[in-house]
Amino acid sequence: MTKPSFSSLAALYNAMDKTWNNIAAEYHFECNGCKDNCCKSLFFHHTYIEQAYLRHGFNQLSQNNKRNILSRAKNYCKKTFHQNSEIKSLKIMCPANEDGHCLLYPYRPMICRLHGLPHELNRPGFKTLISTGCSAGVFDDKPYIKFDRTPFYQQMAQIEIVFRRNLNKTGKIKETVAQILLKQ
Repeated sequence: MTKPSFSSLAALYNAMDKTWNNIAAEYHFECNGCKDNCCKSLFFHHTYIEQAYLRHGFNQLSQNNKRNILSRAKNYCKKTFHQNSEIKSLKIMCPANEDGHCLLYPYRPMICRLHGLPHELNRPGFKTLISTGCSAGVFDDKPYIKFDRTPFYQQMAQIEIVFRRNLNKTGKIKETVAQILLKQ
């Protein structure tokens, strides 16, 4: 199997980070973690390329960090997923987070990069989805600064199509960071 190239994904992530940082600066917003920490949110990831990139980042870590993350990932899955397929969103810290810092920060998925700020998503044939941002309420009294995530989702879809075609990947996925890392 050919080793995947992550250059287009890295460029997209860079554009996401730059846009997020610029809009956060316009709001005078700095995320320092809060009681409703997004690292405790139950996020599912749906792209094979993000899975592969996250695993690539994981493989760059020390053996000790890998062991600790995998231990937390097992615990996370045990508490979150039950034998009857019931999923519980218990606000459990992401297994990649250690002492308030993401050990996989440069490799974190799109939802982790874009989360928090008020934004919109325009889907053809549907009403525009509007989000008020993180639930800590920090944007409640501020006027909306346009942050349209749509182009990022469109670019991610194109990158995913190429990745799937090159590696003959098919089917849908819906996994947490913990599940992705446990499949090493």
